[in-house]
This record gives sequence, C-alpha cells and structure tokens, in this order.
Amino acid sequence: MNNLYMNNNKIINKNNSLEWKITKNKIPYLDAVRIMENRVKNIQYNTSSECIWLLEHPSVYTCGTSTINTDILNSASIPVVETKRGGKVTFHGPGQRVVYVMLNLNFRKKDIKLYVRVLEEWCITTLKKFGIDAFSVKDRTGIWVNTNYGESKIGAIGVRVSRWVTYHGISVNINTNLSAYEGINACGLEDFSATSTQAMGYKIKMSDFDQKLKETFFNFF
Repeated sequence: MNNLYMNNNKIINKNNSLEWKITKNKIPYLDAVRIMENRVKNIQYNTSSECIWLLEHPSVYTCGTSTINTDILNSASIPVVETKRGGKVTFHGPGQRVVYVMLNLNFRKKDIKLYVRVLEEWCITTLKKFGIDAFSVKDRTGIWVNTNYGESKIGAIGVRVSRWVTYHGISVNINTNLSAYEGINACGLEDFSATSTQAMGYKIKMSDFDQKLKETFFNFF
C-alpha cells in the first residue's frame, strides 16, 4: 500500500489553512469531544481553520456507535463513556498519542472509506520512520504489527463526519498501560492483542513521534 494515495490519488486540500495543536495536559475525553464539536462547527462556517490536535486522555473506555454489551468485560476501575464516533469500544489513557483530525472533505475527496485508509497509511508511514513494520489488514480497521503473539493492534481509528468535516481520529500506543485492554474486546476483536511501541522494544519519545507525524502528514493530505 506504499504511495497508494500520492500523486493522482492524493487527497488534495484547496484550502491551505491548518492548525497543528499539541496539548501537554491530559484532557478528559468528554471535554475533548466538546472542544472538537465546537471546532467542527466553526470549520463548517469557515470561521476556524482545519486542525490536527495531538493530546492524551486520562484512562477511559470509549464506546463507539457499533459497541455491544459483550465488548465490555470488566470496567470496574476505568470509566466508560459513550461516543458518537464510528467503531466499537477502545481504551484511551496516558502514554497513548491521540490524534484528532478535523479536516474539511469539501476541499478534498468526499470518500469516507478512502479517508480512513489514508489515516491508516499516514500512521503506518510514521511508525516505519522508527523502524516499526506496521501494516493494515483488510476488514480490520486500524494499524497492525507482528509480535510473538501473532498480529497485534498498535493503533486504532474511529471517525465521525459532519457535513463533510471530519473529527475524532487515531490513537497510537507509545508507552500505554496495556493491561487496560484486558477489560474489553478492543474494537470487537477478542482474538487479537494490543501492543505498544514500548512493548515492542522501541524507546520513542512522544515529541519525536509527533514530529514524524507532522513530517509525513503532507504526503497524504
């Protein structure tokens, strides 16, 4: 899938205004959703620029629109919140880079499936900058790697689109507490484990990961 969205297939932005925002403090999930929703409305009315927001959340399980009751195994120690993004249940917490992508697809291709695949390729390309051989899998949205346990998920994707403006986005495990995933069937995939760059033996600073994300972004968007 290398270079699949470059050249003629690249999603082209006709409006070059974009804010790249990094928040150091951990933002509670529902607070972040409210901030995103407000920004999305402003983007729709052309009163704010598009935005890539990098942040972390305190520990939380978030249930997307496709979550079913059996996806939650044990939530005794971690709060559970419902969200309007697509997908099933996932975990957010310290040591995980969350990337909220607020882009106006009116200035790009109006193709949500393509957009999700581009997000995958963006993260895969970023991880490869650190020597991590990440990949995508047909019919299993997200970012995958091979580990001693077989294919493991290192990054999740869940999006929502309102009037062709995107929000929510990506989460990538850097030095996340992976035991939190034991309380859920993450993304409804009970047969696959979660991993992180740290668990794979890579010592990656969050700031370095952010820099590579930014460097590779414009290869795809």
